[in-house]
Amino acid sequence: MTDIVTYSLADDIATLTMDDGKANAMAPAMSAALNAGLDRAAGEAKAVVIRGREGVMCGGFDLKIIRGDDDAAKVGMREAGMTLLKRLYLAPQPIIFAVTGHTVAMGALLLLAGDFRVGLSGDFRIGLNETGIGLSLPIAGLELARDRLAPTVFQRATINAELFSPDTAVSAGYLDQGDEPSATHGVLNVLLVHDPASIYGDRGEKRGRIQSGDLVRAASGGNHQHGWDSAL
Repeated sequence: MTDIVTYSLADDIATLTMDDGKANAMAPAMSAALNAGLDRAAGEAKAVVIRGREGVMCGGFDLKIIRGDDDAAKVGMREAGMTLLKRLYLAPQPIIFAVTGHTVAMGALLLLAGDFRVGLSGDFRIGLNETGIGLSLPIAGLELARDRLAPTVFQRATINAELFSPDTAVSAGYLDQGDEPSATHGVLNVLLVHDPASIYGDRGEKRGRIQSGDLVRAASGGNHQHGWDSAL
């Protein structure tokens, strides 16, 4: 495991903690480190918790790469991120996010791919701010938002780039539950130790939605920059 993602295992629950010392940007190294943690958890855990450090969950794709001149690096980062989203959405174990702070852009897409999302109370912002900073959402990202967000906020969230507090993120669909920082660890352990499978219900139904619905049509549209990838 790399320094930017630490791994721990307790009560058959693997916890991956993201901390690059900055914004927890979803650079290729972060995607690779999370994949390494998921690989390890696949062999020894019944459920996976992904969390950030206090105040920061994930600031999205690395803007230095996005705004740089290396086109190959941009494509590589996007492909790694989309592949990770697909892996999380289809994971055989429950994927739980303990949202410890600001979670925007690609970070918010990670939440939409999870099975259960608990957010700490605080002065944090959660949402898809791509259009607000001059970027566009990938089609697969739009379809994840359509799948998980409340219909009443879909346009505000995706087109208007509205960001939500932890409290309003619950009704919007980014979070399933909000908690005081001191309560979150206990909530997760009660849920996971009692019955991890109950968090996401029928995984087969979830696979059916992605394999027969708009997410596959997005992925098969011929543009690797906007779908999951060509092999879904």
